[in-house]
Amino acid sequence: MTTPMLDRVFSPVSLGPLQLDHRIVMGSMHLNREDDPRALAAFYRERAAGGAGLIVTGGAAVNRTGAGGANYLLINDPAAAAVMSPVLDAVHHAGGKMALQLFHAGRYAFEATYGIRPAAPSEVYSDFSRCVPRAMTRTQIEDTLSDFAAGAAAARSLGFDAVEIMGSEGYLINQFASPLTNRRRDGWGGDPQRRQSFPRAVLKAVREAVGAGYPVICRTSGADFVAGSSTLEESAALAVALARDGADAVNIGIGWHESRVPSVQAMVPPGRWLDIAGGIRAALAAARLPVPVIGSNRINSLEAAERALAAGQADLVSMARPFLADPGIVAKSRRGDRSLVNTCIACNEACIDRSLGAEPVSCLVNPRAGREADFPLRPVPPPSGARVAVVGAGPAGMQAAATLAAAGHAVDLFEREQTIGGQFRLAGQVPGKGDFLQTIRYFTHELARLGVHVLTGTAPDTARLAGYAHVILATGVRPRPVRLRTSGDLPVLDYRQAFADPAALGPRVVIVGAGGIAVDLSRLLVEPEVPGGGRDITILRRGLRIGEGIGPSTRWAVLQDIRAAGVRTLPGTTPLEVTAHGLRVRDRDGAAALLPADVVVLAAGQVPHLPHRAALTRRGVPVTVIGGALDASGLNAVRAFDQGLTAGTAVARLLDGRIPG
Repeated sequence: MTTPMLDRVFSPVSLGPLQLDHRIVMGSMHLNREDDPRALAAFYRERAAGGAGLIVTGGAAVNRTGAGGANYLLINDPAAAAVMSPVLDAVHHAGGKMALQLFHAGRYAFEATYGIRPAAPSEVYSDFSRCVPRAMTRTQIEDTLSDFAAGAAAARSLGFDAVEIMGSEGYLINQFASPLTNRRRDGWGGDPQRRQSFPRAVLKAVREAVGAGYPVICRTSGADFVAGSSTLEESAALAVALARDGADAVNIGIGWHESRVPSVQAMVPPGRWLDIAGGIRAALAAARLPVPVIGSNRINSLEAAERALAAGQADLVSMARPFLADPGIVAKSRRGDRSLVNTCIACNEACIDRSLGAEPVSCLVNPRAGREADFPLRPVPPPSGARVAVVGAGPAGMQAAATLAAAGHAVDLFEREQTIGGQFRLAGQVPGKGDFLQTIRYFTHELARLGVHVLTGTAPDTARLAGYAHVILATGVRPRPVRLRTSGDLPVLDYRQAFADPAALGPRVVIVGAGGIAVDLSRLLVEPEVPGGGRDITILRRGLRIGEGIGPSTRWAVLQDIRAAGVRTLPGTTPLEVTAHGLRVRDRDGAAALLPADVVVLAAGQVPHLPHRAALTRRGVPVTVIGGALDASGLNAVRAFDQGLTAGTAVARLLDGRIPG
């Protein structure tokens, strides 16, 4: 039965001849697994089985010049059929539908991939690929149009239910539409009307290749967010032109890789950019074009999608990363199991950041993502009789406990604090990172569903742990001690103490350390809406890189944010002594200075916290150590969740006797 509050989401809709029974589209994601049909088929099968209606593939390059990297699918290469045929079979067998995204990177391609200089409308340097592309000749433009047409025909022949033309996010088609990157003075550029020529020609070529009765979606930019690029009015006019030319839907993208406006980071409120899609929907209505508009970017719940549909901002909503976090998000939401949805927290660490390189894409809060074939879901078997203790309920411990319980083992999860979550509880306090608390909400309910016995406020001793068949130590980290001379009684706290009571800190705070935790703490303390916020904040570190360890798609946005809020960042600075008036330091030029402060906070890394291992080993109790307790260097939640999955799986198999013990 449809949840009443999601009536609009679960109403049918048509994209031309394509009938869909709900309005959630699984958006395109490049997975860096496009050379592995087994992994791709398992990945997409699970999402189709979990309720995804229309799934859009990662970009399939129409030629080698337009590939975004060496592992992009080349749709016009004969090898593409061997990769995508089993994927299509898996999706269709699970009841889903699939669209192939036709892709050309333009100036965002990399010459190193195939030894081909990137091609674009004009020779405009790209900060993303760090090159000046060659300007396409008229013949090359015509050849590229033919490649788009051939790719569309190949997609239809393979059995795809639709194609999507990728024309946003600063890729080739978007480059032709923008005055910033299209400086031509021929029929392909020179004014807004002629800059529409290439996007419209691509649609025409694709439509002729697949016929009038085959669905074609155009993804087009709603806002480039790059100075000197298309105006909102020009972007809307292009969307109207594409709809008039026969697009069955327009999917609205936001921002370029070179944009300095955050569009997908955690700091962006859910649904922030849907008003832009709403403006294009209004422009289509004014032109009397009943073409559905798909809204996208930073929507991580079906409730948010319902609000967008109710507000008239879109006819459908595209969600990509939320399907990484939870392949069953649609099915769970449909049956009212909202508490069991594993919410995307927009951290980007295992998804977008990896997609920009060569590492296979996964998900921080769902380490199975992309590895479903290696970690298949099975019905939870009856309890095995073996009881396992997991000590520590941070990311690694929560995941390990859930993995073991799903394999049929009885699990006691110990947490010395009063709630589970570990350092995710700290992250959830930071402005823009409140969704980290949704991960704790999910595991609270998922662990209960799986029958894990959670003992909060409990720190077991060695004697108690000695009675278990196996002990997993996920006891985490402690702040790394920093030895500083002191003269005077100025308070010196570690970062956990500062997070515990930020309102009690004075108006001037100096933070020693400038990694992810220090940056997060500065965001908390400088935010005027946070109790005790709006302070004078300085962060410093001996090294030269502020925000070390923050992913590349997020770091620039966070640093831009804190600096705009007045946080001083001092790289190359050595702390010397805490005085009654502040912190004496030596700057990067060797000069001494005093940083006035009411409190000094130490956030200069962590060290493993590892009780019990030696004592349990002496007693012959099998022990596995995971997470920060194993390695605190570059404290990494992606690694912690992953170790929870892999260690939990390994211990379960060991206890099952599937591998020798």
